[in-house]
Amino acid sequence: MFKCAYLGCGPRARRHADAYETVERGQIVAICDLDEERLNDFGDKYEVKTRYTDIHEMLDKERPDLLHIVTVPSLRVELMTIAAEHEVPAAIVEKPIALQGEDYRQLCDLRAASKTKFCVNTQLHFHARNLELKRDVAEGRIGDIRFIDVSARSTPLDQGVHVLELAHSYNGFDSFVRVFGQVAGAEDLDSRQPSPGMATGTLNFANGVHGMIVCGAAAPMATERTEVRYAHKRIAVYGTDGFVYWTMGGWERRTVDGGYEKGSHDYRVEDELAQGRLTEAVFDWLLDDGKPHPTRLERSLAEFNVILGIYVSALQAEPVELPFDPPDGLLESLRERLTA
Repeated sequence: MFKCAYLGCGPRARRHADAYETVERGQIVAICDLDEERLNDFGDKYEVKTRYTDIHEMLDKERPDLLHIVTVPSLRVELMTIAAEHEVPAAIVEKPIALQGEDYRQLCDLRAASKTKFCVNTQLHFHARNLELKRDVAEGRIGDIRFIDVSARSTPLDQGVHVLELAHSYNGFDSFVRVFGQVAGAEDLDSRQPSPGMATGTLNFANGVHGMIVCGAAAPMATERTEVRYAHKRIAVYGTDGFVYWTMGGWERRTVDGGYEKGSHDYRVEDELAQGRLTEAVFDWLLDDGKPHPTRLERSLAEFNVILGIYVSALQAEPVELPFDPPDGLLESLRERLTA
């Protein structure tokens, strides 16, 4: 049984913890939060008696196998560095992994130097229907991939990172090589996940596949929940002989051998199960280095490099070759452009 601990006990952490109903090889042994009321509410709900307000003390005393880092993104580098310094074997880090070029580069350096196995909580990867549709694509049941279309009606950092991971994984994690993008909307630059309110980018992969990502109000509606921005994540993969399509509420596909099919699912139920699978995949990696986590830091940084590429492409009005070394001060540059 793996020992698991939490750094951060807010609402998003509760979704991580709910998944332990389906996690078979891990147990929550300790939690940490600076807010004692939030710490105790979380501890009472999930029956965790060992509670800390100092992360160093918790890691020294408890020596967890897995640390959930569920805090605001501005603290990513600092807290992941602490986990690495304490030689925590593995950590699940809430998305987005970074905010702009400075912390992106710091995390690239940390990944190269750290022994901690970091993965990012892009749990849509593990939704049962996504796993099934990815197998259809990988096995050639829609022919050769021609185009990947992803969108989310929230911001590129809030939900765009989710659908970008889907684009990456549906294409077998092939490398991104170019992006040409545009952005709009300054209102979300002052949020806890500062980014433009809208973004779009055309994507090129090394294997010749083309794609597009659209985030914000310009993205298509994917469900009937018009009042909830995050409810409109979707992916469509078009091949020479068919397609697959997934949204938070349902799915469709046309394959060579199966014809046209469609169905629905309960997103909240599927999301909890997916969160459990993401957690169990960390244990697989801890037990066997030959089974690296699908949403490991290396891949998330490659995906975030695309987001940064969209920013730079919009600012410079030209395509960006990927991967690239982003400039400093991108958020301030975007603010100047979008509020001019």
